[in-house]
Amino acid sequence: MTSTRERQRAAARARLEKEMAERSAKARKRRQTQAIVGAAAVLVLVVAGTVWLATTLGGDDDKTDTAASAPGASECVYNAMPTDQRPPQIKDVGVPSNEQSAKGVQTMTITTNLGPITAKVDRSQVPCTAGAFTYLAEKNFFDNSKCHRLVTEGIKVLQCGDPSATGKGWRDTDGTGGPSFRLPEENLPTDKRPPYPEGVIAMANSGQPGSTGSQFFIVYGDSPLDPAYTVLGTVTGGMDIVQDVAKAGDDGAFAQQAGGGHPKKEVVITDLTMSPPQG
Repeated sequence: MTSTRERQRAAARARLEKEMAERSAKARKRRQTQAIVGAAAVLVLVVAGTVWLATTLGGDDDKTDTAASAPGASECVYNAMPTDQRPPQIKDVGVPSNEQSAKGVQTMTITTNLGPITAKVDRSQVPCTAGAFTYLAEKNFFDNSKCHRLVTEGIKVLQCGDPSATGKGWRDTDGTGGPSFRLPEENLPTDKRPPYPEGVIAMANSGQPGSTGSQFFIVYGDSPLDPAYTVLGTVTGGMDIVQDVAKAGDDGAFAQQAGGGHPKKEVVITDLTMSPPQG
């Protein structure tokens, strides 16, 4: 009787171990599937607010490549918008190289009709965003575009980087343009209070993960925004230009939507350059 009971217990243990192994395998497969779905979800973009969004492609291969990046480099994900889904406000200049340097400091120089604005960009903090900006600058992407939005209440920012915001006057589509690719966010100030202090330059997005394009905002006063926008760099010169634009006020065009309006004192980016990384 004892021998039979022991055999029964052994069989029960074996069945339990088999069930646990099967459950573990299913759970592991489920987590992998969720990870793939999550990765795909951040690739969805739509045109809305102050940035453009569009459906595009991406996947786990990018994560695998990241592990194989050369020392001092980062494997970046730049997701191209399908050609048939690009509105007229999109300026197609191609896509940057996926491998970007994560070393050195660059100087960004924004030459405007009101004078130059300079900023320091640390590649170790934002290798992919800095890589994208360097690429776009080399393509003269920002030339002759206007800073289309100024906010003076609640937050204090001057927003620029829409290549379609050009010429005389303003259009309803100003603020919806960008490049034909977008990238995930980096260097989010989740541990900073305020997250976006005066002097920061950060990337605009729709509020959805992976929706960063070319639009950026210069913070001219501490702003309690959610820490969901890539901090690109820090202003080192020309903040007085932004302050003067802010003093002139805005026209309230976006007051019922995102807030603020077109700056009354026009700011035109005549050229934007990124120096080679130093250090």
